[in-house]
Formats: sequence, C-alpha cells, structure tokens
Amino acid sequence: MTTTPDLSTLTGDYTVDPAHTTIGFTARHAMVTNVKGKFLDFTGTLHLDGTDPSRSTASLDITMDSIDTGSPDRDGHLKSSDFFNTDEYPTMTFRSTKAESLGGDDYRITGDLSILGTTKPLTIHLEFNGAAKDPFGNERVGFEGKAEIKRSEWGLTWNAALETGGVLVSDKIKLNFDISAIRQA
Repeated sequence: MTTTPDLSTLTGDYTVDPAHTTIGFTARHAMVTNVKGKFLDFTGTLHLDGTDPSRSTASLDITMDSIDTGSPDRDGHLKSSDFFNTDEYPTMTFRSTKAESLGGDDYRITGDLSILGTTKPLTIHLEFNGAAKDPFGNERVGFEGKAEIKRSEWGLTWNAALETGGVLVSDKIKLNFDISAIRQA
C-alpha cells in the first residue's frame, strides 16, 4: 500500500533498485513509428531532503552494453561506433546539480548527462509516486520522470536518408524513468 507521508520523514540516502526500475527511451524510426528501448544494467543513488528538496541529489551510472530494444541486430548497431561506441565509452552518467520542488508531487532535477565523453545539462521532470514499506521491510520511494534530448548534442549523429524524405532515426529522443529506491540503513 502506498502512502503519502510527511516528506521530512523521507530524508535520507537511497539506492536505486534495478529490479523495480526502468530507464528507457523512445526514438522515432523511419519517420512513422517509435522504437522503445531500455538499459538493463545500472546503479544509482539518491539523497532526499524532505525538509528542503533543493538539497536533494541523484546519481546514475548506466552500462551502455546493456541496451535492449528487443532486436539483437539493432542493439549491436547501437553499441557500435555509429552510435554509443561502447568499447570506448562503456558508461553513461548523470550527476544532479540542482533540485527544485514545483509544488504538489512535481519536481525538477537538473544535472550533467555524459555520453560519448560529452557532458551537457539535462533537466528531468519528476512526479513523486509515494513511499511505502515493502513486504521485506524496506522503505521505498518511487518517482516517474521524463525528459527530451537532441542526441546530436552528444555527438550521436549517425543517420540514413529515406527515399521518401526524412531520416531513419530522429534527433529528438524521449527519456523516461520509473524509479524505485530503497532507503539505506
């Protein structure tokens, strides 16, 4: 059962639970459909300050070889030097630099996203989904987030022109996060 506690009781350090978290993306493909994918291997930490949310922080380390779009051939292409070049750049990272309460359950976290050795700012809009004690006695918090990036800003420029006009892969990528994190003792 999810409850909405006094936020000050949530202050503490949390570890992102990869078994109950999704870090995903959506890209327009061939100008007509969306391809969705996710990363299967990542670690993350949160420091929540329920009294002063601006002092909250987040950190994520994502293993790029863990990309999964449901197509081994496409995943192999995404791991290649055309895209993520995972041999040279095995990890994508996010380090927060600012957290803001927008009122209600809405928050905004801004930080540095590093892909292919390029670091640029990223703002993620988050909704607090609640907090609860799970059946194993863990105190959990949940957030849903979304953001958009232009992949070209991080050097992800590979593409192919279509005979009908347009390109194979959109520059705009939608990021989505379903985060479950467990409070550390």
